[in-house]
Amino acid sequence: MQADSRLDHIVVAASTLDAGLAWTEEKLGVALPQAGGQHPLMGTHNRVMRLGEASFLEVIAPDPEAPDPGRARWFGLDSPPDTPRLAHWLVRVPGLVTRRDTLPLTCGPALAQQRGDLRWKITVPEDGHLPFGGVFPSFLDWECDEGAIPPRAMPGGDLTLTALELSHPRAAQAEALLAPILRDNRVRWTVSDAPALTARLTGPSGEVVLG
Repeated sequence: MQADSRLDHIVVAASTLDAGLAWTEEKLGVALPQAGGQHPLMGTHNRVMRLGEASFLEVIAPDPEAPDPGRARWFGLDSPPDTPRLAHWLVRVPGLVTRRDTLPLTCGPALAQQRGDLRWKITVPEDGHLPFGGVFPSFLDWECDEGAIPPRAMPGGDLTLTALELSHPRAAQAEALLAPILRDNRVRWTVSDAPALTARLTGPSGEVVLG
């Protein structure tokens, strides 16, 4: 599967979108574009910025104007972090629905999502928790050709993701689970006492770090 699976995006989770944006923009030294929107089925909203050619950064939080979604929110956002942080990442898997039985069961079912004309499938655990504390990715399918995926049309692109460092007490197990699905030399695993994600990005001003 790794031949056409790709690192799609990294996720900064926050208790409010304003707090998440302020934290992210301070770390990056740039303002995020006015791009993103609401997720009615999950009761969240976001802002996004392209990283390089076909990946992106997402800042996401519960939407205070949205009704209760009637299910656990994705990315653990029923209990968002007190301080914004890099909390998760996603891998793009074309044909996700037909391949779901090849992915770890802890990722949850592949749910259909829609915002305007944009439609996609994404794995969401039924209880909303993040596998391996967010270190193990979720999976999505934009349900279109690689050349037409939404990240390619997002604003941004001055920053490029050069490394995603993933730390966990069971890092070896997580790495082994992911190896048949994605192999990317930017993704690096280390053993640690607690789950942690660190993204290294490069741009016109050099390297910046999100963690």
